[in-house]
Amino acid sequence: MTARTTFTPFPGRQSFPFIDWVRMRLLARWYDRYLQRRDLSEVDDHLLRDLGLTREDVRRECAKSFWRS
Repeated sequence: MTARTTFTPFPGRQSFPFIDWVRMRLLARWYDRYLQRRDLSEVDDHLLRDLGLTREDVRRECAKSFWRS
């Protein structure tokens, strides 16, 4: 009598380095976007005028989710 083995569709499967790189870049981009919006929310009105932005522009940008550009 032979022993039955369990079937695994992808034994020893490893991810592709490119996919790991893309995943890390995406996470880094999302985190950078979060930090930029947080910093933008702390800019005073004088600097916003120099940038040509209004407080409403800042509110609209900061209300976006981190994955939205």
